[in-house]
Amino acid sequence: MSGTLYIVAAPSGAGKTSLVRALLEREPDISLSVSYTSRLPRSTEIDGQHYHFVSREVFEHMARSGAFFEHANVHGDYKGTAREAVEPLLAAGRDVLLEIDWQGAQQVRAQWPDCLSIFILPPSRAELERRLRTRASDSAEQIARRIADSRIEIARAPEFDYIVINDDFAVAINDLRAIFAARRLRRDAQVSRHAVLLDDLLKPA
Repeated sequence: MSGTLYIVAAPSGAGKTSLVRALLEREPDISLSVSYTSRLPRSTEIDGQHYHFVSREVFEHMARSGAFFEHANVHGDYKGTAREAVEPLLAAGRDVLLEIDWQGAQQVRAQWPDCLSIFILPPSRAELERRLRTRASDSAEQIARRIADSRIEIARAPEFDYIVINDDFAVAINDLRAIFAARRLRRDAQVSRHAVLLDDLLKPA
């Protein structure tokens, strides 16, 4: 049985990255696919850990050669997921999580209909803007663009399987974990995972 492909998307400032990091600490059986991006790294970001940072030229060459599972222009920069970081893991039965935007999510759903998608929302527009302005990693121009783009992104939330509101962080992470637990407990997954047990239970007395 192949692994499950999970998508987590959100507007900038909703807390997606922090939630994903906390989820992976609690769910070690899930592999996070590290995306490629053409933007420059922030001061706190490490190449290969937060993103694979490449030039626009390199990114465009990878896109033309079919190296990406999905890719999109996000806030003026390219972001994409390499096929080699996803397909072999899924084929080996490993669950994979993509932390991507709504455009990439559309592409992934078209290729992998059985994926499970989650959209993270902030508790209010005021809180979203406060988070963007206080994280001190973007210029005023970038913040304004992210705020404007957030309306387009949030309008796509109904396309996703689940929506999680990140107001109280502890509640949000528990909601995320519940989604992952429910997926693992689906009939098809349980029958495949526990075939030996089922056979034993069905043996004649």
